[in-house]
Amino acid sequence: MHTTNKYYSQTILASTILMATLATGCNSDNDAEATTVPVINASNPIDLAIDVAINQQITVTFSEAMKAATINDASFTLTDPSQTAVLGTVSYNETSNTAVFAPNSDFSHNTMYKASLTTEVTSAAGIVLDSGFSWAFTTSALPDVTAPTVLSNSPANLALDFALNRNVTATFSEALNPETLSDSSFTLSDGTNNIAGVVSFQGTMASFNPDDNLAANTLYTATLTTAISDLATPANQLAANFSWNFTTSAVAALGPDPVKLSGAGDFVILTKTGITNIPASAITGNIGSSPITAAAMDNVFCNEISGIIYGADAAYTGSGAITCFAGAAVDNTLVANAVLDMGTAYTDAAGRTLPDFTELGAGDISGMTLAPGLYKWSSGVLISTDVTLSGTANDVWIFQIAGDLTQADASRVTLQGGAQAKNIFWQVGGTAGMAIGTTAHLEGVVLAEKGISINTDATVNGRLMTQTAVTLDHNTVTQPTE
Repeated sequence: MHTTNKYYSQTILASTILMATLATGCNSDNDAEATTVPVINASNPIDLAIDVAINQQITVTFSEAMKAATINDASFTLTDPSQTAVLGTVSYNETSNTAVFAPNSDFSHNTMYKASLTTEVTSAAGIVLDSGFSWAFTTSALPDVTAPTVLSNSPANLALDFALNRNVTATFSEALNPETLSDSSFTLSDGTNNIAGVVSFQGTMASFNPDDNLAANTLYTATLTTAISDLATPANQLAANFSWNFTTSAVAALGPDPVKLSGAGDFVILTKTGITNIPASAITGNIGSSPITAAAMDNVFCNEISGIIYGADAAYTGSGAITCFAGAAVDNTLVANAVLDMGTAYTDAAGRTLPDFTELGAGDISGMTLAPGLYKWSSGVLISTDVTLSGTANDVWIFQIAGDLTQADASRVTLQGGAQAKNIFWQVGGTAGMAIGTTAHLEGVVLAEKGISINTDATVNGRLMTQTAVTLDHNTVTQPTE
């Protein structure tokens, strides 16, 4: 299901600053075909990560397919604090669009390393990386000897009415070695035959995409095998095979594929620059913010949340009661990875093409009943009176909004026909972001470039995710049913 380029060797020193660089070599023959500039979706470890295992491989994931020949020991390099190159092997996994640098020896402990990518790396279409990319991380004193575990899977075990045309997914406790994920280590069976499909990996989520729609009203078994391993050297493999069963529905889902939230899906509110709140709000689910200090969530109190507050450090004080707070190193990493997954999800939602509806209502959808589909506006969107989303439990809505999303006081987004909030995605690209009016009600997942402001007594059944901050005022925010 995937291939790798030839390996290149170069030394990696432990306990040192390592730098990884990808270069941009443009292929003029392909310029006419190119439509997008490749960007970095994620790095592992993340920038400024701490307590990184001394035996971990380094990875970087791109937004699209890359030209394997341009990812090598010249374009993806690591250096120590003295800028000395270190030895390792470089490979590229085409299925996950991920480059891997495997050091020849362990890092030194308690040391900061720097990684960088130069601009000689190109996409499969020949478009150069927009700019160089660098990040730093600090090692721990210990190797990673912990096996990865499965945190969640979709559909859930024994689920009924799974859509015939959707992917099967599993979310893991840590990043995996993409070389160990294939249609032999992640299988789907109808009890007689294995189903043909493509396995991919994004963040901490693995997906099985069947080549054809699944059969109606059929029991399937998904299995993850012990061939799956993490990025440690030597690798830690899944401790035991992990299987679950589900039964399909009679019909295919309508609308686009849902947006993959990966680790961001563990949160009901997730931000980069904090969460402010006028008590008392009622929040069901986990909340978190990174890279800003956890003190930026101090006015969300433990008695207002049914879940955990995850921070980028240990600075949360709240009302003085901090039993709901998790700020240890492992928690810092968890929320930082979730923020990266949030950014990837935003890019996914914003990048969907071939909309079913363009400029509907000139941006005013007040009073409308909307079928499943991909909707696109080049301006802002207004909801001044009730809007209904009508569809079945597996149908999906994605709203691509270039401007702001404004919902008037007392207005409601309501669901009809079994539609579910988890399958509704509001991608908001405006400079102000999203504002939900007093006593208004929203359904769905908000992925905003800027702020999300929820006015007094407004309610949300969904998720609030923003590259800046969320402002609450005596609100009810409930994680959607999965």
